[in-house]
Formats: sequence, C-alpha cells, structure tokens
Amino acid sequence: MNPRVDTFLSEATQWREEFTELRRIILDCGLTEELKWGHPCYTFQGSNTVLIHGFKEYCAILFCKGALLKDAKGILIQQTENVQAARQVRFTKVGEIVKLGPTLKAYIREAIEAEKAGLKVEYKKTSEFKMPEEFKNKLEENPALKTAFKALTPGRQRAYLLYFAAAKQSKTREARIEKCQAQILKGKGLTDE
Repeated sequence: MNPRVDTFLSEATQWREEFTELRRIILDCGLTEELKWGHPCYTFQGSNTVLIHGFKEYCAILFCKGALLKDAKGILIQQTENVQAARQVRFTKVGEIVKLGPTLKAYIREAIEAEKAGLKVEYKKTSEFKMPEEFKNKLEENPALKTAFKALTPGRQRAYLLYFAAAKQSKTREARIEKCQAQILKGKGLTDE
C-alpha cells in the first residue's frame, strides 16, 4: 500500500468507499500501487495496468489496455470513440463493486497476463484520423506550419486533429486552428505550456 494513495483516499470527498473497495480488489491481485496523474494507478513490472478514477456521475476502474481484454461479461466501456486502448468499468455504489469483485479480479489477471505476454494495442495511424478541411487549407497556405505539424509526435498530431474536428461549425474550427498555430510552430502539443 502506497502512503500517497492513503492520502488520496483520506482527502476524497466523493467515492471514498467505492475507491477503497476497488483498491482492496486490485491489491489482492498483486499489482504495485502508485499515484499517477493524481489518481491511484496500479502497475505490473512498471507498466500501467489499471487506474481508479472518479467523475461527477460515477467512479471507475480503468484498464489501460482494456481493448486487449476478451470482456467475457460485457462490462467494459469505451469512454469515447477516440479512446483506442483504455476501457472502463463504471460504478455508482459500493455494492456494485462488491458484487463484481470476482469478475474484476479475473479481468485484472487477464490484464496482467497481457502485460506478461508483451501484448500491444494496435493504434490507428495519425493518417487514419480525419483532417478538417480548414486545417488542410491552413497547412497548404503556410509551409512552416505544415513542416512543424509533421515534426510533432503522432500523439500530439492526433490531439490537434481531434480537437479541431470536434468543433461542429467551420468558424469554430478556424478559430481553434488560429489559436493553436503558435503552439504547433513551437513544436508543442495541445496541452503543453
């Protein structure tokens, strides 16, 4: 048990009982407990395996490579269509967690076996993501922007493409592109400072 997670739990204002039960189940599976991104994270030989997190409407256990799991019970949720690897199991009451305890342990063991086997999630290539017309035009108009965008890591490129494409109106897409140009030219990602 990690003292930083103890602190996290003692400070939790919502889902404390649920987090505690998820923690108990996960630790029974022999994973290493850490605190990453402000959440309890459980690793196997240094690889992130599961994470506990809470939202307004629910708390969840997130399987970092959940897309590799068989999901025999049909309980895994893909948060959005753009999430490629991770899958969640969501809860609103501690009783739901207790009831699913044996199933969660089986899924955790399967996730550990996937890590042992060195399995990897096949990610879509950046070229498979839709590039908004407004951004295509901007790249054609500005060769320096095109070069800078191509030099970004695939993850940073995807983040920009998803952010631009999420806007429903062309005007909003153009505004987002305009706002992000300097960041791209500096070689920075969407969330970098």
